[in-house]
Amino acid sequence: MWALLQPFLLRHALTLLGWLAAAGAVAALLFGARQAGRNAERVERMKTTIEVQHAQLEAATRRPRDRDDLARRLRDGSF
Repeated sequence: MWALLQPFLLRHALTLLGWLAAAGAVAALLFGARQAGRNAERVERMKTTIEVQHAQLEAATRRPRDRDDLARRLRDGSF
């Protein structure tokens, strides 16, 4: 059996290696695109988280100092 396959493999070894290399390159490209999509989603999530944290910190700096301040702001509608 090997004697029948050996001449075929010797003649087409470079062609087979070329096809294997092309398949590997396509697989690597698809994996890279998938990873890039995950990274982009992660960056968007981080941006949103940072924006929310920043908004919370700003709100904390504008909080009412005491009950009177809170009541005044509620009456004024600026709370």
